[in-house]
Amino acid sequence: MAGLKTWFVIINPTSGNGSGKKKWAKIKRLLNTYGFDFDYAFTEYKNHSNQIVKSVIKKGYKNIISVGGDGTLHNIVNGIMQQNKISTKSITIGVIPIGTGNDWAKTHHIPKNLESAIQIIKKGKIKIQDIGKIEYKNENRKPVYFMNLAGIGFDGYVVSRVKEYKRLGSLAYLFGALAGLMSFKKFQSKVHLNTKQISGKTLMILIGLCKYSGGGMQLTKTPNPFDGLFDISIVKNLKKFDVIKNITKLFNGKIVNNKYVESHKCNTITIEIFEENLPYIQADGELIGSGNISVTIIPLAFSFYCKKKSAN
Repeated sequence: MAGLKTWFVIINPTSGNGSGKKKWAKIKRLLNTYGFDFDYAFTEYKNHSNQIVKSVIKKGYKNIISVGGDGTLHNIVNGIMQQNKISTKSITIGVIPIGTGNDWAKTHHIPKNLESAIQIIKKGKIKIQDIGKIEYKNENRKPVYFMNLAGIGFDGYVVSRVKEYKRLGSLAYLFGALAGLMSFKKFQSKVHLNTKQISGKTLMILIGLCKYSGGGMQLTKTPNPFDGLFDISIVKNLKKFDVIKNITKLFNGKIVNNKYVESHKCNTITIEIFEENLPYIQADGELIGSGNISVTIIPLAFSFYCKKKSAN
């Protein structure tokens, strides 16, 4: 295609409390310094990156750079997965992380330093990871895809509160969690894991692909985004005081050893909720609604640049 650049860069100017806008001049200069032949666009509204990526794929772009946080990347991934022009794994994503949490980037050792992140895109290795697909039961709604972690319950409630603390950076999730403990109520659920069924009062259900979420928290036991399996944590009747007492264990991964936390591996999970007020569902730190859901894994569907050393 005449005039088509090699790369297309999508910038979220509001990521990281406006870091996208503030840092773009430096990022643009570095991309030119490292010889990138690129065009670019700024997102202008929520989920705009989803529409941009679909549009540029139709034009013929296969190399895309995300300048933003987990939410920006989440929307780009959904745009890739929703299009049917070319194979999803033939579209390669480079990530320059400037968001609040940057949890997906942390799993794959992609640094916050701008030049280092750009060097990885220029000289790094392409890896292909699994993607999760969320479908609503008995509802005519489009599937939602995720590349890091999805959850229902308390973690979704925390995401709904995080915007109040965005100025605190990654600590926003911790303050959101502490504030949420005062008002969140556990819910009755039934979880189907392949052939196993688990019922009872639940604080949250976490469906993990990657290691970190919520600003560096480790909430699933042995996640591996390349093994074709979800890593599931079902947090049952864990009391509020126990959450506060074990707050450091949310970050060092030891919370999964609590007697109220069940860990499982599976490639399909169905969640039914038996409450009038349905709990929030989040995917990659983005609120996506509420309801009964079925989640399946799509093996090796998302290609990206990372350090030559394996993340796992």
